[in-house]
Amino acid sequence: MKVGEIFRKQLVGAIKQGVDEKENTFLVSYRGISASQMNVLRKDLSKKAAKMKVTKSKIAGIALKEMKIEELSNNIQGQVALVHTDSDASEISKILVKFSKECKGFSVQGGFFSGAFLSKTDVHRLSDLPSREVLLSKLLSLMQSPASKLAYILNAKSRDLLSILKQYSEKKGGS
Repeated sequence: MKVGEIFRKQLVGAIKQGVDEKENTFLVSYRGISASQMNVLRKDLSKKAAKMKVTKSKIAGIALKEMKIEELSNNIQGQVALVHTDSDASEISKILVKFSKECKGFSVQGGFFSGAFLSKTDVHRLSDLPSREVLLSKLLSLMQSPASKLAYILNAKSRDLLSILKQYSEKKGGS
């Protein structure tokens, strides 16, 4: 076996490991992006516990095909990088979409979110969603809403009953 083949197998293995170990993976392509711009993106991603690994498109294609992620491997165009994370996919997609709007040569090609394929359009929709924490707080408030309304209604009925009893008592001459 040649040194080049061994190196390619290690790269393919590293990509497969990154996809297997992390819950979310995004595929991005870039062209004409400066090193300083890429470093800014890497810093933004690392703040959200995401790592970006630049790889050759052929190596990424082999790894994704071996993992039977054909949908994602078909989206490989030009120079590519994979962004792996276990953190909130919405936050990561916001960073990637924002960066793609700022830098013409950068685009999000798709992703892999909790075992499901995301198209380019899906990633853009995901970036429009609020963060996980905001969604959870909205869900909690929706779950609490019926209980608080019930408590308000029960209190209102109790106040009405007490008012009626007081009026009846006053009518009968009590204090």
